[in-house]
Amino acid sequence: MPNIDFVGKRNFFIYLSLALIFFSVIVIFVKGFNFGIDFSGGSEIIVSFDKNYSIDELRNTLQTINPDYTTAKIIQTNPGGGTSDRFFYIITVRDSFPTLEEKQMFINSLEESFSDSSLNIEQFNDVSGYAAREIRSYAWYAVITALIVLLVYITIRFQFSYGVGAILALAHDVVITLGFYSLFGIEINLTAVAAFLTLAGYSLNDTIVVYDRIRENRTKNRGMDIEGVTNKSINEVIVRSLNTSLTTFIVVFMMFLLGGRSIASFAFGLTVGVIIGTYSSLYIASPVVIGMVKRRKKTQKA
Repeated sequence: MPNIDFVGKRNFFIYLSLALIFFSVIVIFVKGFNFGIDFSGGSEIIVSFDKNYSIDELRNTLQTINPDYTTAKIIQTNPGGGTSDRFFYIITVRDSFPTLEEKQMFINSLEESFSDSSLNIEQFNDVSGYAAREIRSYAWYAVITALIVLLVYITIRFQFSYGVGAILALAHDVVITLGFYSLFGIEINLTAVAAFLTLAGYSLNDTIVVYDRIRENRTKNRGMDIEGVTNKSINEVIVRSLNTSLTTFIVVFMMFLLGGRSIASFAFGLTVGVIIGTYSSLYIASPVVIGMVKRRKKTQKA
């Protein structure tokens, strides 16, 4: 079993976390988020051609259909992951086409504009502005509700101070991970929300392992102060936590590299979240418990 002074270095890591949170908030306010059509509304069309176009060529042609399409998001992709005689692009526009007639008119305009390149519409996803707002609201309700339920669960299983530590660690994980989404321009969509909920469960599992060992050692070592008990507990579980996190990180990182665009948002959230979640279980959740336990003892003595 290692014998590392985790607790003695807790102030440094608390300040590091505050710096990361501050940085994440600044990035979010400056850059904002790259919302997918699930949250922003609009249409996402996957098209293929038998000739290769540059992004500027596609954008200039789209402008002839509608001048507003100068802001269209265009990404070249390779959905098959191998060689193909066709070239695939994802085009995202802010317009929504609620009726089949409007959608067909838009498709006809694309076919006329690219009549010399054998255009195929591979996929057409359309989300209205109202539906996008509703999805966005319910997504955040899901995250907030999950945090509240987790607080109640930890409070019942351990103590309220443990619940506060777990929720602060989860909030820490979510804010910093959101900052990385903003920094790298990763799309925020429903799979990203699924990543946040998965991250909450994963991080909480790591935290509960530490908390369970703290509770066990407090019973066994009644003469030891809370700092000593916490440090002993973290040293006892650190190898297990790092092994679990490393194997999980390898899997989700490979998913991010090789899984394609459809799961990129999900895999990115977990790739960052596994690192941040493991860190917060050791250096955020546990120090909060130490502070609250010591404060409660001072109050009782007074």
